[in-house]
Amino acid sequence: MELASVKAGAVQAAVGPIPRVPAPKGLGPSAAFWRQVTAEYDLRADELRLLADACREMDLVDRMQAEIDAPGHDLIGSGSQGQPVADPLVQEIRQHRAGLQRLLAGLKLEDPAAGAASRSASARKAANAKWQR
Repeated sequence: MELASVKAGAVQAAVGPIPRVPAPKGLGPSAAFWRQVTAEYDLRADELRLLADACREMDLVDRMQAEIDAPGHDLIGSGSQGQPVADPLVQEIRQHRAGLQRLLAGLKLEDPAAGAASRSASARKAANAKWQR
């Protein structure tokens, strides 16, 4: 057993279990995502805010998708001159998915399964920083 893990275990035993961060009120299905992320990562306050915003976006995207998928929902409507136009919800959901992607990228959560791939990305970032001096 490594010294660092012994120290971490001793500190953990001394202070007790790390409390889980409760999900913000009003989250829908994304509360499961909140629980998963907060169980795997120790996030700072600013990261928790990004996670909360991402979860709300997930719920909003899910609601819009459910509306689009509802029986009888037509993706083509009529414009002001009677011309066929795309349902505005299609554009909205695209924009919200892009916003969700930016929020999740802002969290910079590493995939534990990535292993060597994330080390490679870290090495590339360090090399680029060296050359930009």
